[in-house]
Amino acid sequence: MRVVLFVLCFIGFSIYGYCQNIQVISGINNDPLPSVAIYNEDKSKNTLTDFDGNADISAFDTNETLFFQYIGYETLSLAKIEIVLAGNKVTLTASTSQLDEVVISISKFGQNKRDIPQQITSVTSEDVLFRNPQTAADLLESSGQVYVQKSQLGGGSPFIRGFSTNRLLIAVDGTRFNTAIFREGNVQNVISIDPFMVERTEVILGPGSVVYGSDAVGGVMNFYTKNPSFSFEKGFALSGNVIGRYATANEEKTGHFDLNIGGKQWAFLTSVTYSDFEDLKMGSNGPGDYLRRDYVETINGVDTVVQNDDPQVQRFTAYDQINLMQKIRYMPSEQWDLNLGLFYTTTSDYPRYDRLIRRRDGQLRSAEWYYGPQEWLSGNFQVSHQQDGVALFDDSKLTLSYQRFKESRNNRDFGDIQLFQTDEQVTALTGGLDFTKKVAPKSTIFYGVEYVYNKVNSDGSKTDISTGISSKDASRYPDGSVWQSMAAYASLQSKFSPTVSFQGGLRYNHILIDGDFTENNQFFDLPFSNKEVNTGALTGSAGITWQASDMLGWRFNFGTAFRAPNVDDIGKIFDSEPGSVVVPNPDVEAEYAYNFEVGANLNFDDVVKFDLATYYTSLKDALVRRDFSLNGETEIEYQGELSNVQAIQNAGRSRVYGFEAGMEVNFNETLQLTSQLNVTDGYTEEEDGSRVPVRHVAPMFGNSHLLFKKPKWKLDGYLEYNGQFDFDDLAPSQQNNEFLYALDDNGNPFAPSWYTLNFAGQYQITEAFQLTATLENITDQLYRPYSSGIAAPGRNLIVAASYSF
Repeated sequence: MRVVLFVLCFIGFSIYGYCQNIQVISGINNDPLPSVAIYNEDKSKNTLTDFDGNADISAFDTNETLFFQYIGYETLSLAKIEIVLAGNKVTLTASTSQLDEVVISISKFGQNKRDIPQQITSVTSEDVLFRNPQTAADLLESSGQVYVQKSQLGGGSPFIRGFSTNRLLIAVDGTRFNTAIFREGNVQNVISIDPFMVERTEVILGPGSVVYGSDAVGGVMNFYTKNPSFSFEKGFALSGNVIGRYATANEEKTGHFDLNIGGKQWAFLTSVTYSDFEDLKMGSNGPGDYLRRDYVETINGVDTVVQNDDPQVQRFTAYDQINLMQKIRYMPSEQWDLNLGLFYTTTSDYPRYDRLIRRRDGQLRSAEWYYGPQEWLSGNFQVSHQQDGVALFDDSKLTLSYQRFKESRNNRDFGDIQLFQTDEQVTALTGGLDFTKKVAPKSTIFYGVEYVYNKVNSDGSKTDISTGISSKDASRYPDGSVWQSMAAYASLQSKFSPTVSFQGGLRYNHILIDGDFTENNQFFDLPFSNKEVNTGALTGSAGITWQASDMLGWRFNFGTAFRAPNVDDIGKIFDSEPGSVVVPNPDVEAEYAYNFEVGANLNFDDVVKFDLATYYTSLKDALVRRDFSLNGETEIEYQGELSNVQAIQNAGRSRVYGFEAGMEVNFNETLQLTSQLNVTDGYTEEEDGSRVPVRHVAPMFGNSHLLFKKPKWKLDGYLEYNGQFDFDDLAPSQQNNEFLYALDDNGNPFAPSWYTLNFAGQYQITEAFQLTATLENITDQLYRPYSSGIAAPGRNLIVAASYSF
């Protein structure tokens, strides 16, 4: 067919331009590549692809060689005849050098990673198909630079450089995912993001407040979802993927389907994923403290302790989840790109496993403790516009977003008839305008404005399980509270020389909170009924990259960040740990972080590469949980138990510092060794001047991979490892949670070191059909990652098949 096309083209059809129009696509995902430079050998002729990746090559002679160049991809040279024989499609291969990688997170527009002073790591959709993460938390962990804590199987709370939860920011397609009830404790909202719908994940290591505002203290995790693809041919083109996966450790059964319908100007992408997880089985070689020897069941209305037939099976951890995505894209011209993304995710009820293993006087404390379905509904509309020569901007992007988050907590003590329930809903509206403007040949300004509105609805109740009668109880948050953020930012990127680049910026953010505590005053005699927070923050960053030689590159960066109080900080009522209750404290202010880091890249002829970074972060006026008094009382009754009173306060000053090292050794084109090591340490200064460990500083962790690649094969033998935290290395809150840890010879809790040996393989049977298999934890190690309430999977075989059409 291709030979016939070639003959026809050169007999006469080419005069109509049929054979003069080509399309350039990515070898990663077959998406069209815009603005690809196409030129001949002496560069006397050149052109660029449009937004659809199309280009007219009629200006080039039949026997000429064409060169294709695009940032992040290998330069390709093809004879014009070869292009015609290939069906007028040109596929570019991603560059093996990460220095040529294009990243979006730093400015919300594409930039060359080489020119960015901050440390960034990324995970692609190709990595997802090979690594087979069950959730987005596992996807982040696969980067090798994000530590993940889990309180239950349906969980995953990322740690980055000693910070976690509400000191990290999550974004989806550039839109803030954090809500006004992100807490200091561990959160699992990230599991609402479907790994199969993500095209690329970028993680900024370190502050990101200039672009993203509050919470971006320790880092930013930005998930960029897949976009619909247009058709190069006339009419509509159909394409898609079907994926099935099974894992033995928790009997995971996952099915995924996506369908793309592409036309010339309109394109549609539908994605559906369903996962079912049974109880997770831990390994057999490790501390017996983690075994699940008994559990509670309610039999004939009576709470009963039952001996576990298999203590390695963690009863109860099972749950299921569904993820839906619909994308609609319209490009009426090369200058305009309109994209609508609709998302819906929900889980079943899922038990909070770490609460189910707590004991009081040797007896299991809880009969029930589970989260209700975690729901995320989102509509994200983005309009991108390119117009060189406009006075105020070259590129612009309008983002309008609606999100609704739902969650609930349900708990009942052993032998108690009262089931306590809290239900929360957050409605989040976001509007943003972002611009770029080239102000000089080598200088570009990025600037924008943003408005975020969160409304928190919270309800509390308790139900007598013997009668089914429910009554009102204290809500977790002041119902109807509103959190607002208004901000403007600007940053400059400038190349001082071919080897030196600068990037710096400023952001002003204003935060308003309105909390109504009237409803909860009927349960607690709070000294206030309504509280308002009105505060602002100015943050900035400045950094330089210097490519000193082909072998050595430097990065220097200083940045500030802040976290403004949210509704969780000022208004929450909950039991933080056995015998303690956190009460509202509206008299808090923003906390500030000051970060300095130095990084270096060493490249020895693309054979051996090192990526090194060291950092130091100072957190001032840290919002931390400390003992408190309510109306002069240091103890109050909460859910039937006399509890110590605590509150979130500006009572801490923390220092966090660390070192990151990455290595890559390319033995030849098929064999590669990579390794990543992360070391973090730090302390918090208490009011009495003493120093205690920072809660979210993770132990030393890392991984090493030996990769073997052939055109149809990919094999990976890899090691994951984690250092030990002794009792003195644990933060005070963790020293009091011995049920999470193993016990040392003195009977004190500690987090033992651990490692796993793993092997993964992928085989491309046909162009459309692919098989992947991974054997995790080959030696069946029994371990529990730091601060986690659930033990990790034991020996685990994952088998996946994918079919593309």
